[in-house]
Amino acid sequence: MMLVELKNAQQTVYASVLAKQIDCTYSHVVKILQEMEKSELITFKKDGRLKLLELTKKGREIARNIESIKGML
Repeated sequence: MMLVELKNAQQTVYASVLAKQIDCTYSHVVKILQEMEKSELITFKKDGRLKLLELTKKGREIARNIESIKGML
């Protein structure tokens, strides 16, 4: 669901914001995001001390598929 949250975000998303949105601990979210980065689903963009989260093309495609499947249930 993190991918869907990132896809539908209306503003810049950081790991701490995402953790609050999905009601999960920051450390758990960071671990999952690191795995997503390894799988080339997201990228981290540095903005000073902050790391912005951005979906890759592959990540957006998977997020759309998740939403589509969720809509069929």
